Amino acid sequence: MTPTRTAPGPAGHRSDDHRSDDDRRRALLRTARDVADDLAADAIARDQAGKPPTDETTRLREAGLPAALTPPGPGRGADWHTGCAVVREVAAADGSVGELLARHYVHAWSGRFYADHEHATALEEESVRERWLWTGAVRTPSHHDTGGSDLALRPRTTGYALSGRRCVDTAVAAADQIVVDAVCAATGDVLVVRIPADVRGATVEPDHDRLGQRVAGAGRLVLDRVAVAPAQVLGRRPHDEESTAPVTALAEPALRLALCHVGLGVAEGALTEARDLSRGGHAHRMPGEDPDLFLTYGELASAIQTATAVVDRATEVMARALATGAHLDAEVPADVAALVATAEAVMSKAALHVTARVLELADTPGLDRFWRNARVLTAHRPVAQRLRSIGEHYLNGPHRAVAADFH
Repeated sequence: MTPTRTAPGPAGHRSDDHRSDDDRRRALLRTARDVADDLAADAIARDQAGKPPTDETTRLREAGLPAALTPPGPGRGADWHTGCAVVREVAAADGSVGELLARHYVHAWSGRFYADHEHATALEEESVRERWLWTGAVRTPSHHDTGGSDLALRPRTTGYALSGRRCVDTAVAAADQIVVDAVCAATGDVLVVRIPADVRGATVEPDHDRLGQRVAGAGRLVLDRVAVAPAQVLGRRPHDEESTAPVTALAEPALRLALCHVGLGVAEGALTEARDLSRGGHAHRMPGEDPDLFLTYGELASAIQTATAVVDRATEVMARALATGAHLDAEVPADVAALVATAEAVMSKAALHVTARVLELADTPGLDRFWRNARVLTAHRPVAQRLRSIGEHYLNGPHRAVAADFH
């Protein structure tokens, strides 16, 4: 799909003018707000239809968001703070599209997580130039992972043949590039590769009738001897945490943290919509008629603010770690993962509580989509498991092995 508008921000970049970065950031956030307003206008109808995000990705491309949400470089990309702010803004209007953008942004970092510097830079420049939309499903090494891989690479004269199946949570039929990991049948190495979505031998089985996040475009990717050129191999993913490069170990917590911003956006969107309905006279009780209503809104707003503070702290630490890159200290990823796990635990509790309570404040058709979206976003990350991992990290210290428990 050819965008009708270019990515936000100035086309050029002057390295000696720091205002250009600020200008591009402000322009990108304005674009995100415009896209969010557009998505909010028909969010209920699109959620009810539950169709693949063809229209939604077109809107994103026209606004230039896929090209803008790439790792920062000279005159391009978005820093971690800005990228997460864009994701959260869009998620408040539409949780499905927010998740789609979050996964796009993190998978666009795949070159920095797995490839060498030269390869990563070339890949990011091409992604901006071609306005690629990214998705993927990369598994991480874990002490509890004994099931093996569902994708296999078989060496060819040049490159590999990739076969198998993999569930992808967003844009499986709408993305341009898909990042997955697969086991090399000849060596046993786990390689992270990217494949064009329209490559020969790749088919998609859409996931219909989801409880929530119904417009995210989830589905199963089926690969039958898909050709993978050497340039499409980003790097090797070690079998265990101890041998994983520190910057590579950030890949999984970065994705989970981006999804925390999606969850926060969903909670904020739910509370904002309930407030607007209350002001408009569509709720059970009108503002000013019952002091308990003020108490309830105060409680819910405080819950979101508390979760925001925790998520923002993890975001700041992640931003510093990503900026350090290849020079990252070996013990930092475990500390980052602990903060992300804390953010997940607090965000999950707040998002589920807020989105459930607003249904009591304003029993209006369509408001339930926020709760359903929050349920799907948090269902596979039990809070109790996160809290145990956080406790172990607190008691035993930030050694590398503990990081596996946060996956």
